Amino acid sequence: MSGLPRSYLFVPGNRPERFDKAFAAGADAVILDLEDAVQPDEKVTARATVLAAVSTNASRAAWVRINGSDTAWFDDDVAALVGQAGVAGIVLPKAETRAQICAVLANAHPALSVLPIVETARGFANLAELCGSPRVPRIVFGTLDFQLDLGIDGDGEELHLFRSQIVLASRLAGIGAPVDGVSTTITDADAVEADARRGRRFGFGGKLCIHPNQIEAVHRAYAWRDGEVEWARRVLAAVEASHGAAVAVDGKMVDMPVILKARRVLAGR
Repeated sequence: MSGLPRSYLFVPGNRPERFDKAFAAGADAVILDLEDAVQPDEKVTARATVLAAVSTNASRAAWVRINGSDTAWFDDDVAALVGQAGVAGIVLPKAETRAQICAVLANAHPALSVLPIVETARGFANLAELCGSPRVPRIVFGTLDFQLDLGIDGDGEELHLFRSQIVLASRLAGIGAPVDGVSTTITDADAVEADARRGRRFGFGGKLCIHPNQIEAVHRAYAWRDGEVEWARRVLAAVEASHGAAVAVDGKMVDMPVILKARRVLAGR
């Protein structure tokens, strides 16, 4: 769909035996997680483990989800990791302000990016500020914590408004299509694909994954189906054959938006 990752696979930062498997699982990007996946008494050890991994594998850059700016581990996470060439970017949980992002970037290496996770009411209210912050390629929607913060029960129509607003804010800021939150099932590939396709219909460009079993389903969701590719070929062939005259395909008129979509499909975006 674009040059940005379709899938981001989380791996606990305190499980180094899983790191190689995560990188080999086929996700577009890997996130070494220091936040939710790590218990408080293991935070310092996990940071050292992740630091060792990114220091010795600079050619295999990983994203790192650090602990939030309101925690005791934030400053040390930032100090240890943002200067490492093996860190492609920082995933910032509970992102709510530009100041939080700037705190991450203060001593960062020049290529470092930040993925803010919007998972609170305040973060959502400050979408424009987050989208317009420096070195933010896209926004991540942390759906589970967002539901908890707002007292919402459900990940379907209950979040339609919020998904649409995140896509709109991203577009207005000229950044990449946002990343949708996780699916909790790891055994039902059809359900994961359906979740990812819903996000894609709303304008999202990728999805967080919590297990390698989810990756293939997410990639299927962000690929054009054979029927869609064939439709695009028919549209462009009909337009070329019409020599500028009005044309219809499958009983529907073809105007410029249809032509542009057909070109996008064939370009694989």
